[in-house]
Amino acid sequence: MKKYFFLLMLAAATAQAAPFAKGNTNNGKKLFAKYECSNCHERKMGGDGSAIFTRPNRKVHDAGELIPQIKFCSGIVGAKLSAQEEQDLAAYLNQTYYQFK
Repeated sequence: MKKYFFLLMLAAATAQAAPFAKGNTNNGKKLFAKYECSNCHERKMGGDGSAIFTRPNRKVHDAGELIPQIKFCSGIVGAKLSAQEEQDLAAYLNQTYYQFK
């Protein structure tokens, strides 16, 4: 019994929270629409704007690169996102496109 308890505690200690766990995906989706992110992505990609997230030479390769990219893009469109809004947008993008663990 002690052996199983130890293994359970070890697994719990090494488990990581999902990236952007504090983000609200519904709000992130609204922000994505509000700032017309798809329009810019469509212009950059020459059509399907969602391809910007899945192209082989994409700029974001892991969860740690997503918030800096959001900051960069929001600066281009003049959006002044709060830290929570960045988390919300990252949570939405991660759930919809990236699936980083």
